[in-house]
Amino acid sequence: DQGVRFTQAYSNSAVCSATRFALITGRYQSRLRGGLEEPIAKPAHYLGLPPEHPTLPSLLAEAGYHTALIGKWHLGALPHFGPLKSGYQKFFGNYNGVIDYFTHKPGVGEHVPRDLWEDDVPVERVGYYTQILADEATRYVQQQARADQPFFLSLHFTAPHWPWVGPEDEAVSRSLNDLFHYDGGNLATYGKMVQSLDTAVGQVLRALDETGQAQNTIVVFTSDNGGERFSKTWPFTGQK
Repeated sequence: DQGVRFTQAYSNSAVCSATRFALITGRYQSRLRGGLEEPIAKPAHYLGLPPEHPTLPSLLAEAGYHTALIGKWHLGALPHFGPLKSGYQKFFGNYNGVIDYFTHKPGVGEHVPRDLWEDDVPVERVGYYTQILADEATRYVQQQARADQPFFLSLHFTAPHWPWVGPEDEAVSRSLNDLFHYDGGNLATYGKMVQSLDTAVGQVLRALDETGQAQNTIVVFTSDNGGERFSKTWPFTGQK
C-alpha cells in the first residue's frame, strides 16, 4: 500500500560512474566524456561531470528545493568537479568509487589519505560507513522537517560493495592488504552487509515517518550497478 516494485528494470551500466552520469543528467552516459570511463579511476581535469551541465539536483534547486548528497559521489575529483558544483547544496561522503568501511580510505596504508568529506572539507568519523551514512541522512531528514522547504536527498550507500566487511568485522578491515579483497569474503559476510544496508534504509524511512514527512515524500530505492561475486545474478557470475 506504500508503493510499487519494478521487477523488470535495469541499471544503465554495470559499473559505478557511468550509471551516476545517467541518473544525475537524465541522458545516456556516453553523451559525456566522463561517462565513457567505466568507472572513473583517477583524478583528471577532463574526467567528471561538467559543473555547467544541468542536473537533477540543479534543476530542483532552481525550483526551490534544498538538495543534498550523502554518500558516494564518483563523478570527478576536486577542484574541477564535485557535488557542490553540480547542484547539491550539502554534501557528506566520499569522492572516490570505494572506501573501506572502517578506515574510510580508498586504499590501504598509512600513506593513503582518508576520503571522507563534509562539503569540500575533509572530516573524520568513527564507525561502520553504512551506519555513518544512515545517521547523517537521518539528521538531514530531521533538520528538513523543521525547515519550510521541500528537499531532494540523494543517499548513495557504498554497501554491499567490496571489501567484504560486515559491521562487526573491523579486525578484518584492519588486516586488509588490498580493498579489492579477492582473497576474502563469503555469503554470510555478504548477508550481514546487505542486512546492515536494509537496516540503514529502514532507519531513514522511520525518520520520515516520525517527522510527519512520509506521506509527502517520494522514495526511490535502486542499485547503481550490477551485483558482484556473492550476489545472486545467475547465470552471470564473478564480476558485476
